[in-house]
Amino acid sequence: MVEARVPAEAFPPGDWIREGLEDHGWTQSDLAEILGRPLQLVNELIAGKKTITPETAKGLAQAFETSAQFWLNLDAAYQLNITRDADPSIGLRARIYSKAPVREMVKRQWIENSSNPRVLEQRVLEFLGINDLDEKPNVVPAAARMSTSYEALTPSQWAWLCQARRLGMLASVRGKFNAKSFETTHLERLNKLLSDPEEVRHVPRVLADAGIRFVVVEHLAKTRIDGACLWLDAESPIIAVSLRYDRIDYFWFTLMHEVKHALSGDGVETGILTIDIDLVGESQADREQRPDFEKEADSFAENALIPQSLLDDFIIRKEPLFSEQLIRGFAAYNRIHPGLVVGQLQHRGTIGYSKFRNLLVKVRDAVTEAALTDGWGHIVPSGI
Repeated sequence: MVEARVPAEAFPPGDWIREGLEDHGWTQSDLAEILGRPLQLVNELIAGKKTITPETAKGLAQAFETSAQFWLNLDAAYQLNITRDADPSIGLRARIYSKAPVREMVKRQWIENSSNPRVLEQRVLEFLGINDLDEKPNVVPAAARMSTSYEALTPSQWAWLCQARRLGMLASVRGKFNAKSFETTHLERLNKLLSDPEEVRHVPRVLADAGIRFVVVEHLAKTRIDGACLWLDAESPIIAVSLRYDRIDYFWFTLMHEVKHALSGDGVETGILTIDIDLVGESQADREQRPDFEKEADSFAENALIPQSLLDDFIIRKEPLFSEQLIRGFAAYNRIHPGLVVGQLQHRGTIGYSKFRNLLVKVRDAVTEAALTDGWGHIVPSGI
């Protein structure tokens, strides 16, 4: 009987088979007949030219009164011992790919690919604005304190935010940001654009006049990001949107939501990242579970688009007999696009998301033609 012990060092299983033959007084031909296998197989096992398969392991276990696992472990240990060590760069590449969606970033030309993992690591670090893979990406002003809420973000969400900030650094402004003057002057200019889908092309200019950098970054798969308000410094907000839904109501609600974050200075001092995920739509987050500053941004956006007292009155008078004619009439009276009315009715749960979809016109092309954009064929060089 071959003793079922673990070897101190890895010897070829053939040595153990040879020892077993000696203990039992068998020849290789005897073992071949016992196993019912060709003599050549036994020769090759002893010579180390064949690995031990599960079938062979079970046969040897019966012959030498051991376990099949014993023989498999012997062979595995020996094969690992004679196999050269894995490329040490594999571990580094694994860390890099865990930190950032490298393939997607290369595809979007956010970084340049490299077969050298050290070079690739440096490019990812530079993109994320950090010095070590264990650090958090740099997307807030240096004076801001990082919030523990950052832990919930995925590598793809971090990458989107970093690209939005990098794009924001390229965006130009023509005025100095001031929350008070925005609400008294520039908000009214935005409101005048609400009736015609083509008017969204003026949004980047209005925001630039107000000292707000506006950028569009196509979302990455499964990020579910709608928008974010970032800051270069305490006086330089960036509003970034993903336009993952090409609908007029979605664009305007997201924009106004982020405008409120900018007006309130959300994130500039506290470091609480104002990134909005599943802001609208059927999968939107439960509003009652959202923090107060997000609820305030929702309320601001709703009232900026349609005074809620007017919408409440419209719903009381017409529910549930809404029609396209009634919605168009209410929208025209309030000088807004009917798609904004549909969007708010859906957002409230007053009507289903399948209703009046013909009024939810597309605006993505008009926005991206006027705004600094990354995505949908718009490419910003990786060297920015």
